[in-house]
Amino acid sequence: MSAILWQLATGFAAISLMAVGGGIAVLPEMSRLVVEVQGWMTHARFAELYALAQAAPGPNVLVVGLIGWQVAGLAGMLVATAAMTLPSGALAFGFSRLRRRLAGSARMELVEKGLVPIAVGLILASGLLLGHAAATGWLPVAMVVASSLIVWRTTVNPLWVLGAGALVGALFLSPP
Repeated sequence: MSAILWQLATGFAAISLMAVGGGIAVLPEMSRLVVEVQGWMTHARFAELYALAQAAPGPNVLVVGLIGWQVAGLAGMLVATAAMTLPSGALAFGFSRLRRRLAGSARMELVEKGLVPIAVGLILASGLLLGHAAATGWLPVAMVVASSLIVWRTTVNPLWVLGAGALVGALFLSPP
C-alpha cells in the first residue's frame, strides 16, 4: 500500500471512531487532517468537495470518497470510504447488540443522554468550520447567515436553500 493510501486509511479510520452523530460531526477533524496535517488541499477546496457531496443524493459521508478521489484517485476513494465506514459500522453494530441487552437500564440511559450533547457540539463545530471556509467576502457571509436562518427558522426544504445558494454562487461568485 502506498504511503498516501496508508495515510488515508489510518487517518479516516481514527476519525471514524469519533463520529458520534454521523460523519458530518467529524467534519472539522477531517478538514484538519486533509488541509492542515497532510496539506492535500485548501480549506476552500475542502468546502467545495463538501458542498458537492451534499448536492448528491446519499449519505453525508460521500465527502470522504471525494476527498480520497482528490488525493489518490479511485484507490484513494475506495480506501478512504472503507476506512471511514468500516470501523464506525462495526462499533455501531456492537453497540446496538449491547443496547438491546441493556435496554431499560439506568446506565444505558445515562450513556445515551451523555452522547447527545457530544453529537450536537461536534455538528455545531462542523457548521462553524464550513461557514468560516465560505467567508471569503460579504456575499458568501450573507449567504451562510441567510441560509442558516432559513433552514433553522422555517419549514422550507433545505434543497431549495442549497439550490438558491448554488444559483447565487454561479451568478455572482464564479471567476470571470
